[in-house]
Amino acid sequence: MTSAVITDLPEVHRIGGLIGAEVRGLDLTRDYPDETYAAIRRAWAEHGVIFFRDQFLSPEQREAFARRFADIRVVQELRKEPDQRKNVGESWHVDMTCFEEPPVGTMLFAQECPERGGDTMFAGMAPAWDELSEGLKRTLIGMRAVHANVRKLGMGYEHTSPPEPSVSEYDAAEGVLHPVVTRHPETGRLILYVNPEYTTRFEGWTRRESLGLLRYLFDHGAKAEYVTRFTWQPGSIAFWDNRQVWHMAVNDYHGMRRVMNRILLVGTRPEPASARW
Repeated sequence: MTSAVITDLPEVHRIGGLIGAEVRGLDLTRDYPDETYAAIRRAWAEHGVIFFRDQFLSPEQREAFARRFADIRVVQELRKEPDQRKNVGESWHVDMTCFEEPPVGTMLFAQECPERGGDTMFAGMAPAWDELSEGLKRTLIGMRAVHANVRKLGMGYEHTSPPEPSVSEYDAAEGVLHPVVTRHPETGRLILYVNPEYTTRFEGWTRRESLGLLRYLFDHGAKAEYVTRFTWQPGSIAFWDNRQVWHMAVNDYHGMRRVMNRILLVGTRPEPASARW
């Protein structure tokens, strides 16, 4: 018996040195065989974030595509109007690490884009881990950190940034504990699993004691060589692996509208790395 020839595999083109790839040759309004979605998932896990162009999906088609990878946790519209100064996600972060089971991934679908600006930046925490010194790696393996939503936007801060929480507010914030170094369940790569938005301090350390090392890791993770920048067009899709990628929405398009549709996928607890990596 002759095996069937698979003809619906995507073309994957790297767009960054260490993170990011564009997936071409597919029309996501179609339904493809399982092998197609398996290939997309491999590209997503390998490159951290993948991009699609010219994909004009209905809400139902967006959700059907997302469910090919995991159950859906949240569906929402992200909108910034011309008179607004704040946008969603304008600092480096990983989605919802203040929860026990952060989303495994996030999809963002561009509906309306500003004439210029409004890019999104992505930073890979697998290459960031790889470039740490062996001594620092040995220090971080086995550590855990508190992740809490301390920077909640309060009333009156719709157009300006709220004040930075105090050290005592960080120390008092209740959060969840996640490993500082995780192992990616699909690729086996080790990941530096901290982020500036939610990681408040190390387990058993105060905020003040943690700040020096945390700031070093945050600065290290945001180095240009780990970053890919994506320019949106209507019909563009970004699908990133929340287990290994930071992201930041660049807020440089005041006076223009930007409308995105976001889907967060259900996640699991981050997997700690072994002390013998």
